[in-house]
Amino acid sequence: MTTEPPPYTDADLRHEAARQHATALEDPDFMGIGEQMEGADIASTVPADGGDGRQWDDLPEEQFDTAQRAIDDLINHAADVSEWAVNLGADDLVPTGHRIEIAGPDGAVAVRLHMAFDADMPTPLRDTVVADLVAAISPVIPLIPQT
Repeated sequence: MTTEPPPYTDADLRHEAARQHATALEDPDFMGIGEQMEGADIASTVPADGGDGRQWDDLPEEQFDTAQRAIDDLINHAADVSEWAVNLGADDLVPTGHRIEIAGPDGAVAVRLHMAFDADMPTPLRDTVVADLVAAISPVIPLIPQT
């Protein structure tokens, strides 16, 4: 018995997954943003020891509303990285905070390279890969130092 190949490719599956991922992120519910903020810590207020930080809903109403509108704006202006996200998952790669930023003529970020690595790759090796890329690129392209 021969098995017929499916009438679609892996690329078709990835394309449809990316399309649906993007659709799920379209037009977030403004009230839902506020509901998600309730009970959530403000990241910069969480102590280094991992204790509780100040929560969004501890803010005075006007400050909470201002933050909610700002978060809504950030979400609505976020880049659609659905295809990238789907392809990372399909390839078993994990995004990290590693990045390389290339300066434009005005010194502002013109290009940002985000990194994703095999989940089993040790952090020191990840760091070495990024350092080697920076060493190779920096003599010919102006980079923005990472803090």
